[in-house]
Amino acid sequence: MFTKTFLKHAVQLGICSTVLLMLSVGSVSARDNEIKFELTDNPGRWFDTGTSVAGNRSIAIATPGVRVKFSGNSNTVHTRTSLIFPTGAANMPFNTEPRKGGDDVILTTPGLYVFTCSIHPYMFGAVIVDDPKTSGLDLGTSISLINGITVPTSSDLATRLLRTFFIATNPANWQNYASNQPWHITYPDVDVRVDIGVVNLPAVLNARYGNDIPLVALENPKTSAVGEIWVATQFENTQSKEKPGTISAIDGSSWQVTRKVALPSIEMNNPHNMWTDKDQTVIYATQWFDSKLTVFDRLTGALIRNVSVGESPAHVMTLTDSDRLHVTNNGDTRTDSVMELAPLADGVLRRVDIGRGNPHAHWMSHDGKTMVTPNVFSGDSTQYNFHTNAIEAIVPVGSPFGHPIATGMMPDATKYYAANFLDSTLAVVNMDTHTVTKHINLIENYDPVAGTITGPVGALPIQTPVSPDGKNMVTANTLTGTITIVNTITDELVAMLPCDPGCHGVQYGAKQGGGYYAYVSSKFSNRLLIVDPDPNNDGDPSDAKIAGTVGLFSASTTQHDDTVSANPGMGGQGILPIPLVYNGWVQNLPASWSSQLTAAQLNPIK
Repeated sequence: MFTKTFLKHAVQLGICSTVLLMLSVGSVSARDNEIKFELTDNPGRWFDTGTSVAGNRSIAIATPGVRVKFSGNSNTVHTRTSLIFPTGAANMPFNTEPRKGGDDVILTTPGLYVFTCSIHPYMFGAVIVDDPKTSGLDLGTSISLINGITVPTSSDLATRLLRTFFIATNPANWQNYASNQPWHITYPDVDVRVDIGVVNLPAVLNARYGNDIPLVALENPKTSAVGEIWVATQFENTQSKEKPGTISAIDGSSWQVTRKVALPSIEMNNPHNMWTDKDQTVIYATQWFDSKLTVFDRLTGALIRNVSVGESPAHVMTLTDSDRLHVTNNGDTRTDSVMELAPLADGVLRRVDIGRGNPHAHWMSHDGKTMVTPNVFSGDSTQYNFHTNAIEAIVPVGSPFGHPIATGMMPDATKYYAANFLDSTLAVVNMDTHTVTKHINLIENYDPVAGTITGPVGALPIQTPVSPDGKNMVTANTLTGTITIVNTITDELVAMLPCDPGCHGVQYGAKQGGGYYAYVSSKFSNRLLIVDPDPNNDGDPSDAKIAGTVGLFSASTTQHDDTVSANPGMGGQGILPIPLVYNGWVQNLPASWSSQLTAAQLNPIK
């Protein structure tokens, strides 16, 4: 193993190796002690130093006093936010407003700093500020998260976060089910100084989490699904586009990928979330790293229109009573940050004032009356009434930096849930009293220092919809790579299932013959997981199971409007099962779809 003294002499002598190059990445100028990150729309290298070592362009090493500069080369706005920093570090926490321009910060305290975008929280850039007088690269004695959580640098939580960084920022480290090779994660082979002394970084990470892990074979569910499942394969690159992103369609009877829509004519950029109209004829897709809502024909994939709606549009849903669309502008700090559009997105009608900016994954009620939004920057949630065109309540649901990111609502609109990303909690909100009745702690069964897990665990939750019949809720948890199941009758966490790295999107669709599947996607994998939340149909979700898995990469029969060139099937985020079977929407289906559903699926809460 190289010592720090050897590395310094080696650099002076011009000795070149992957390890030595690792220490010089990040546009570091010895004369100016400066690091430059360019924020981009490109998968893996969202914080781009311009130098690639072992596939990673998002990490830099510097000495105390380094100036870190952030510039923008993205189609939308981003924050520069210190997600992780040495506890008590000067100039921390660091957090900017969303913008496209530049920012800078000086780092003087030795240790590990990880920056992110609060709008797109898997964008990562890291700086290790190293004290040249100590052995090993300094990670610090303890790290703090921006929401106040503090743990030793040798803790399981610290190393899980570090492992997540190396997976997210190197596409070669993503789980590739199109290959028959074991899953290998490449870490820089360096010694690091943590609270317990100097340790070898890959040795610790490999010992704790394994490596060269065989990937299990894909296995289709035994029972078919009704209709189709559309998945935003957000990181898939195609030949005719500079910007990433496709939307992939899966046939629920054959479980084959039948179509990939890239829309090269408009440079569709990072498609994130989807919905459809009452007749299930079009797909609405938000471009999260842009400012557009895209509409295309579900049967042909042909572009219908591309509508400007605002910065970083995240999620889109329709009202059940009018088919009007509502899009959350995740990058918009204005309080009127939800856009209302005419049916089929045929023009913007108005901006809806929710009293807050930066909403993400909203949900609508079955009767077209109510919308709830998670307001990412303010730790609260808005309940808005469309019948009175007024805010009913703004409810604190998490800590100030808890990052509420998604909501799910009971089908009778009596309560809703807000997933607090950084707090790792689910807030249960009574919709009549506008009060939080409970926080479901998803990491209650997890020791963040020792790493011991004694029950269901879900760290960093994202999408969390409630089943159409209101009996369970499936949540995708990105840090732990787990799927958690809540019994929505008791609001208890009752089960945990394995997921892939970057576990992200969830939606429910109809299962042939009755019941539902919950489809789960992951950002850093090209596999879709199909969860049966109630296999014996007894209303108790504690026996939920993985019913099958499907690859999101192209098959020989897949239809394309552009040739896939990189990251096949990767970046799974938003999911749209067709037909929509949630209460309020399912009753509006045309006969061609409703005839394929059971009586219970057509009236899910009766």
